[in-house]
Amino acid sequence: MTNDWLAPVRAALDAAEWSPTVFFRDDDAGWDDDRLMRLLDLFDTTRTPVDVAVIPDALTPTLAARLLRRAGESDGRVGLHQHGRTHANHEREGRACEFGPSRSREEQARDIAAGAARLAQLLGSVVQPIFTPPWNRCTADTAECLAATGDWVLSRIDSAPPLGVAGVRELPVSVDWQARRGGVRVERAAVVARLAAALRERSVVGIMLHHAAMDDADFAAVADLLALVASHPRVARRDMMAVATSRPAPPAAHPPRAVA
Repeated sequence: MTNDWLAPVRAALDAAEWSPTVFFRDDDAGWDDDRLMRLLDLFDTTRTPVDVAVIPDALTPTLAARLLRRAGESDGRVGLHQHGRTHANHEREGRACEFGPSRSREEQARDIAAGAARLAQLLGSVVQPIFTPPWNRCTADTAECLAATGDWVLSRIDSAPPLGVAGVRELPVSVDWQARRGGVRVERAAVVARLAAALRERSVVGIMLHHAAMDDADFAAVADLLALVASHPRVARRDMMAVATSRPAPPAAHPPRAVA
């Protein structure tokens, strides 16, 4: 694969009125470890930061050791954070959601705490205070549970309305690199167009990956994309915590309520 197919992205970068910041978030660590390592190899080749969302109950001691080694050898370029607890759908109807409207605030708080405890046990202080809800969906109760336990960053998709909970910084991704519509994979040209538009419209663009769903063509495409952003003189490649803490926290729509 050549990177000619990325011409719209290159053109958007060349014409941008600012130097955009790009970050990458890979979801579902705990599933398909070999593909995760393959993806981390790609990021290491271009020395590009990547933030890995780890499913606590899917994390094994073996994978934890591999991730700790990767993080330790990456000079800060591999970040690890919490991806829900079990990545299980609790909704009886509608869209899949682990931290959705059918679950009480207390149930959500319990699962957040249990997931955080497991990550701390297996990964220690390397874990960053970022929470990515499975399927990029959660409720205001979820954010309030986070706010009640510390200074968190919440990452979803940017089509989700901001929750505006005090103490929680929101850092959404803009582009789902493996987007599906109605269960069908969106054509890569459409995803590229979406990325190019985001780079024209935003100063910060987050790109979401799912290593467990990637095939050889996907890995080749990501390699092309990483080569482009690594070589372009106007792109800043940063990790999620650096991006989140460099911007002021948004005004709160309402203060958090204490978790019982």
